[in-house]
Amino acid sequence: MFGIGGGELVFIMFIVLMLFGADKVPEIARTLGKTIAQVKNATNDIKSEIHKGIEDNGLDAKSLTDMSGSINTKINKATEDLFGDTVSQANKLKEDIEEISGPVKRNM
Repeated sequence: MFGIGGGELVFIMFIVLMLFGADKVPEIARTLGKTIAQVKNATNDIKSEIHKGIEDNGLDAKSLTDMSGSINTKINKATEDLFGDTVSQANKLKEDIEEISGPVKRNM
């Protein structure tokens, strides 16, 4: 848990017990538990609102995935249209260099 071992966890609990006393530790733990529950409920509410908004607009996960694929396809086509000649020339140069001297090795 968070890279903390058993001995370290016992030591932290001992320090907390010494700082706050035996009377306050259960109250602190209860407050911490309530806070975590509130954050979890708020997260679930946000997720449900997002899903409700998606469904209200007639979208679902599959249509969003399809839309994403369509957008990526259009971006790739536009990139190819803009830089197609440059990329093909670079690939041809790479092939020519490999024919002359073998595979290109990079020094790092």
